[in-house]
Amino acid sequence: MTSQDENSEISEQEEQAKREKKHELYLKQKALLDTFLEKHAITQKQYDKSLHDLTEKMGETRPEE
Repeated sequence: MTSQDENSEISEQEEQAKREKKHELYLKQKALLDTFLEKHAITQKQYDKSLHDLTEKMGETRPEE
């Protein structure tokens, strides 16, 4: 394996780690929204808008309902 191949592999691993951390953050933020809705701290309309905005901003796919 050449040095360039090793750097490419490390870079791919770093990118995968970043994607995983970003997804974990998305899930935590969604869970917080879920809690707010459950506790009636926000309305369903606010939840839907916030989840849509979060999903779009984080580059995630819309969770199945």
